[in-house]
Amino acid sequence: MGAKTIKLGGSRGKKTVAMASLGGLLSGIFKGNDTGEATRQQYASTVDAINRLEAEMLALSDSELRDKTLVLKERAQRGEPLDSLLHPLTLNCSKAKIVVAFDYDQNHVYCKEAFAVVREASKRVLGLRPFDVQLIGGMVLHKGEIAEMRTGEGKTLVAILPAYLNALSGKGVHVVTVNDYLARRDCEWVGQVPRFLGLKSIEELVLRTFNYCVIDEVDSILIDEARTPLIISGPAEKPSDRYYKAAKIAAAFQRDIHYTVDEKQKTALLMEQGYEDAEEILGVKDLYDPREQWASYVLNAIKAKELFLRDVNYIIRGKEVLIVDEFTGRVMQGRRWSDGLHQAVEAKEGLPIQNETVTLASISYQNFFLQFPKLCGMTGTAATESTEFESIYKLKVTIVPTNKPMIRKDESDVVFRATTGKWRAVVVEISRMHKTGRPVLVGTTSVEQSDSLSEQLQEAGIPHEVLNAKPENVEREAEIVAQSGRLGAVTIATNMAGRGTDIILGGNAEFMARLKLREMLMPRVVKPAEGVFVSVKKPSAKKTWKVNENLFPCKLSNENAKLAEEAVELAAKSWGQRSLSELEAEERLSYSCEKGPAQDEVIAKLRYAFLQVVKEFKVYTDEERKKVVSAGGLHVVGTERHESRRIDNQLRGRSGRQGDPGGSRFFLSLEDNIFRIFGGDRIQGLMRAFRVEDLPIESKMLTKALDEAQRKVENYFFDIRKQLFEYDEVLNSQRDRVYTERRRALKSDNLQSLIIEYAELTMDDILEANIGSDAPKESWDFEKLIAKLKQYCYLLDDLTPDLLRSECSSYEELQDYLHRCGREAYLQKRDIVEKQAPGLMKEAERFLVLSNIDRLWKEHLQSIKFVQQAVGLRGYAQRDPLIEYKLEGYNLFLEMMAQIRRNFQPVLVNKSQEQTQNEESSKLGKSKNKPDPVVATKSSSSAADPQATA
Repeated sequence: MGAKTIKLGGSRGKKTVAMASLGGLLSGIFKGNDTGEATRQQYASTVDAINRLEAEMLALSDSELRDKTLVLKERAQRGEPLDSLLHPLTLNCSKAKIVVAFDYDQNHVYCKEAFAVVREASKRVLGLRPFDVQLIGGMVLHKGEIAEMRTGEGKTLVAILPAYLNALSGKGVHVVTVNDYLARRDCEWVGQVPRFLGLKSIEELVLRTFNYCVIDEVDSILIDEARTPLIISGPAEKPSDRYYKAAKIAAAFQRDIHYTVDEKQKTALLMEQGYEDAEEILGVKDLYDPREQWASYVLNAIKAKELFLRDVNYIIRGKEVLIVDEFTGRVMQGRRWSDGLHQAVEAKEGLPIQNETVTLASISYQNFFLQFPKLCGMTGTAATESTEFESIYKLKVTIVPTNKPMIRKDESDVVFRATTGKWRAVVVEISRMHKTGRPVLVGTTSVEQSDSLSEQLQEAGIPHEVLNAKPENVEREAEIVAQSGRLGAVTIATNMAGRGTDIILGGNAEFMARLKLREMLMPRVVKPAEGVFVSVKKPSAKKTWKVNENLFPCKLSNENAKLAEEAVELAAKSWGQRSLSELEAEERLSYSCEKGPAQDEVIAKLRYAFLQVVKEFKVYTDEERKKVVSAGGLHVVGTERHESRRIDNQLRGRSGRQGDPGGSRFFLSLEDNIFRIFGGDRIQGLMRAFRVEDLPIESKMLTKALDEAQRKVENYFFDIRKQLFEYDEVLNSQRDRVYTERRRALKSDNLQSLIIEYAELTMDDILEANIGSDAPKESWDFEKLIAKLKQYCYLLDDLTPDLLRSECSSYEELQDYLHRCGREAYLQKRDIVEKQAPGLMKEAERFLVLSNIDRLWKEHLQSIKFVQQAVGLRGYAQRDPLIEYKLEGYNLFLEMMAQIRRNFQPVLVNKSQEQTQNEESSKLGKSKNKPDPVVATKSSSSAADPQATA
């Protein structure tokens, strides 16, 4: 994360300016009606050219196709540009014909050939031939834009087209997705194509150099996730039992008597009664006493009670509080709320409180991804946020046409006054659809809601599946989603954004075949789990990989069952009985469940068995698909509007993929959180006016009010993200400087030049503080200056006022002389240490530079966080908080950089310290082990301040 931010543009610069401007103009005219036909026409000639290469690629053998990668790599490394997909764009606007011409060169053949190679490899390895619209999506991504592609159009396959092309330069490509499951699945699945073509990943490297990044579900990552920064944290002091005391106080206090809560801002404030009662209970005079800091504990406890709800914002697994992602409904493993809030929730639930954390490094999503010179993304819902993508990320949104026309029917919303009427209507709707055999997908906003609806469906006798953040459901996620399109299936899901598995009408035969092979193979080859502990009384359950038999459309024929068993037997014999890790076994299974030919005997046997099982299952799923289509396709039921129209559209988008029939309807209540918190007086008035709970409300005024509330939420959260970005921009330049300094220390074999630079700058600080560049020579106080210099470095004890007067006639000469003294003192000290333990000085310098930078940067992050909180109040004094933050942040940064220089000097030791150091060094010199710089060199963490002391 330390790479210097490179402003977007570069390859997208001059050629795309005209296009971006025209695109912005036309999108303003035709917004909301864009089906992507203009995009289809723009790329038609390139698509035709790629299609003409198909026969040539088809004639190549596997090895010849793979050799194409080497040829293309050589051309890329000779300097042939990748960015050459722009073609003349012709659009008809009324009577005028607008023609925009772009530079065109012969290198476009290079890009076409790369796409043609990937298409052929995909056919051989995955059995999937990218459609023409998928080629268009790939070109949009290659240009560094956002491709809006509807759900089910094959975005995952699209990503490998530009990823392969941009990887040919050898600089690396990052493909980013929303969670670990999708990252692993995509790597195992479509990752086979670049591997087949000879591209590889660098092992054991945490993060490659920033070059080109493709983001899947780009709106989820760059917008939804961008409200909170990325933080690397470390353990701080042990937790205090104050959290438990504060939790008891919060439980006893009453809302609007002891405290108020702002659900919109997610804040709580104590009232006068709350202050008095809390101080009396705790026996303190002031809750805000900095020595006690009880106020933060009490306020966090109140937030935990009122704003952070179990089975909504978090779930409990064992003795842990696990955060639930509000956008995807998934558990955010390893994430914790900061500033003591997570500990407050643990105290509320009576769980053991884990250590508090301190921020070691922080960066906003915006500034992290803006470090890529070339950034792009894909999603099904980006057009509504095109303004934000353009203003913050400089990314244009291009709508890619669908492969087949969209025929889903989206019904108008049904609105009730109270939630009870809404939920009754939802059950009736599900029951009505279920009777016709039509599959139903129900979207809910929390674990609590999904469980409540599940109970109501059980009472109504409707079989269903639940997909939420609870562990028992998460493990079956892909299995549940993949079969949500079967006849009569009812699926309740907390949030379908980023689920990543397409809902195929009639069921997914390939997925079911893989599950069948998986449940046979995994118990034979996966080694028993080690070190897994739940409790003494309840041993951990043995994993079986067994799948509910009702999932499969039929029982395997004896022939195919025998074929699969023989393949599994061969795998167990060749790989070893129960000898693989689960991850390794999953990867081998994934490779086995592909279409292309395999050289390995075991993989070939497993692959043949898989394909035969697919063929058997497909007979039944194809027949079931016809029944589902005739029933009307997948019906989506929404139970609440989300904070953004995008998320509602993502749920709707699960229906109607690839030209399938389908429908959607949302059931809403005026008591839903979004309307209750953001609706304002108009919706509150409507709630009082309508008194019937079970009858739906139809009103143009109501619809307008609900739309206005949703827009209000979108604008509110956009302002939060924009503010985070603006404040992080201040920190970003500081971050770049610190990380550059740190990388310099990590990469350099010899830090001598860096240490001398530190010494000279510190001399400048001392000189400026004790004499000053504008002070007349007659007023120079050499005694004060020399006292400070000796305090800084005892090796300068030969300095005298007379010596400085004789050597220096001007301020510049004095500065140069002190620079020379600092250099000589450092080199003298270096020689002393090297005589005692050769090589020790180099190790000590690196360790001390890195540890000082890390410690002071950590302290700086804490300080600047407090500044950000404090400057908000300055708005009351008609002062811009952002400008105040920039000024104070800059001063803090200058002080931190000075401290880094002052705190690290190997010459910062007095004679007694040197004697101790020499003794330690002698011991180390006799030892055969590598010198330990921590023991050998002791450095003051708070070096002498350059200011003079009286």
